[in-house]
Amino acid sequence: MATPEVELSDVNAGPFMRLLGLRITELTPDRVSAEWEVTPQLHQPHGIVHGGVHCSVVESLASVAASVWFEAQGTEGRVVGVNNNTDFFRAVRDGVLHSTATPLHRGRSQQVWIVETLDDEGRLVSRGQVRLQNLTATPPV
Repeated sequence: MATPEVELSDVNAGPFMRLLGLRITELTPDRVSAEWEVTPQLHQPHGIVHGGVHCSVVESLASVAASVWFEAQGTEGRVVGVNNNTDFFRAVRDGVLHSTATPLHRGRSQQVWIVETLDDEGRLVSRGQVRLQNLTATPPV
């Protein structure tokens, strides 16, 4: 079930997600969704969304999702990305894109999240996988 739009400051996302234009539309320990508008500032020289933007969206949503889940476990600490692999399937010049992060693996020391981005017609634009390290405030025994 979708939750009301969440302010980025509520999830400590920082200014980079604002720069990308990500608007969180669902935020749970099991799923994070966002929408974002393609603007010329996000284009590469050929007039389509830069691949690095897709990678940044994937990394950002996976990190927020992993952090929300990690905190929900009652663990003090943070998560940091250690690998990002993103594939691009469809070039996009304009419009609104919809990205969703879902877990593939959530363990004591690492998490893996999948982020898929769809266009307004429901077509897959990009898909990424991010592996994150769980860093606890106190080392596990």
